[in-house]
Amino acid sequence: MKTLIFFNNKGGVGKTTLVYHVGYMLAQLGKRVVLLDLDPQMNLTSMLLTDQRLLAIYDIPQNRPTIMNSIRPVVRGIGDINPAQLETIAENLHLLPGDLDLSGFEDRLSDNWTKCLNGDELAFRTVSVFYRVLQEAVSQVQADYCLIDVGPNFGAINRATLIAADHVIIPMAADLFSLQGLKNVGATLTTWRREWADRRNRNPEPTLALPDAIMRPSGYIVMQHAVRDNRPVKAYTTWANRIPGAYSEFVLGLSTPPPALPDDPNCLAILKHYRSLMPMAMEARKPIFLLNPSDGAIGAHYQAVKEVYSHFKSLCERIIRLP
Repeated sequence: MKTLIFFNNKGGVGKTTLVYHVGYMLAQLGKRVVLLDLDPQMNLTSMLLTDQRLLAIYDIPQNRPTIMNSIRPVVRGIGDINPAQLETIAENLHLLPGDLDLSGFEDRLSDNWTKCLNGDELAFRTVSVFYRVLQEAVSQVQADYCLIDVGPNFGAINRATLIAADHVIIPMAADLFSLQGLKNVGATLTTWRREWADRRNRNPEPTLALPDAIMRPSGYIVMQHAVRDNRPVKAYTTWANRIPGAYSEFVLGLSTPPPALPDDPNCLAILKHYRSLMPMAMEARKPIFLLNPSDGAIGAHYQAVKEVYSHFKSLCERIIRLP
């Protein structure tokens, strides 16, 4: 089982949309997938569940079947995790829904990160709670992949989530602020990996399952590729050409100049802006690449749908080949 997190501390780069489509495509390719929504904004959950199902879940005042129910005993300090209550989205595809209340867990996670330095067992149980929830969830369905969606920040929730990940994939937009985010991600991953290694050695309970904080940088995906007359616009080209060098220097810590963007092996995909297909997919509540004529995808739209299928299939085949 591999755990992948799609992360950039720059928002608006299409991160949740990417998790949604990659999850569906991996399931289409026969892989069993669990999606874990750890963004308190719950955009991934909203995309995957019907309005009727959302109401059925979130009208429950307590113990609703979300991530909060799984971690509640730890939050309250009265026990360990509850079994995850997974929503089956499609064949091979499952979701542990997010929860707005998760944001209230941020301060406790932050305090316990510090307490781990004192060898506090409860602190280790708290900081590792997402790792243990995802391990239990994937065991329920014998998943091949766990894909995690998080918010665009360096808060304590994201730190506790990222240390549970095997691979970190960075969605990128070709603009100044995404490049700035790339610099921050590289430095922060290095710091968190070092800090967790120090804390992990202080764990007083050897039977407690803890993450290894691998957080291997496994490439980037360029999103929102604006195209005009089949040619990238000038602004896009200017910023896009800087991505390979910035990723190599600030995320991988390499000084050797990488190949240009189309040939950079760290670039997992360049995904176009799919324009009118996205609202069509949102209305149909399905991925763009599964739209059909009954959803309104006819003529040129249907040709574009087949192109999107090819793009995401190629991306997921690269993800499957990750070590």
